Amino acid sequence: MNTIASELAASIRSIPDYPKPGIIFRDITTMLGDAKAFRRAVDALVQPYAGTKIDKVAGMEARGFILGGAVAHQLSSGFVPIRKKGKLPHDIVRIAYSLEYGVDEMEMHRDAVNPGERVILVDDLIATGGTAVGATKLLRQIGAEVVAACFVIDLPDLGGRRKLEELDVPVHTLVEFSGH
Repeated sequence: MNTIASELAASIRSIPDYPKPGIIFRDITTMLGDAKAFRRAVDALVQPYAGTKIDKVAGMEARGFILGGAVAHQLSSGFVPIRKKGKLPHDIVRIAYSLEYGVDEMEMHRDAVNPGERVILVDDLIATGGTAVGATKLLRQIGAEVVAACFVIDLPDLGGRRKLEELDVPVHTLVEFSGH
């Protein structure tokens, strides 16, 4: 593990058996509360795209809003919230996506991204990839070019990264944790 990955991993709290037995929840709220770690994470998420044309950063509810807003600020890009069903007040586009144990829906405002705009998807963690794949398809549905997807944490054993890469979305992550 490289230096930044080690530092960030140390700033992330691991909670065993949450939300159910056998799962280790990776809690980034401790990283967010540590000014140095939060800054390092945002800088590391931004670094591969500095100096490139990124029109929008799309963040997935809810921790993706925190990270995505900071990344958008650093890249001088707009920010697009991708929300759970029923949270947006204007004309929306919606897509169903797979969760580990079921299906849900996410949505965004139809006018949040224009066709051809270059978008980076940001969230705190990639696990099975259901949410990120759904968000990618939602953005593409309105004509966005999904340039990359960025996450602080990758749980590679769950295969989400591979699913995004199969959709030709490059994935950038900062820390890997084995298991669930």
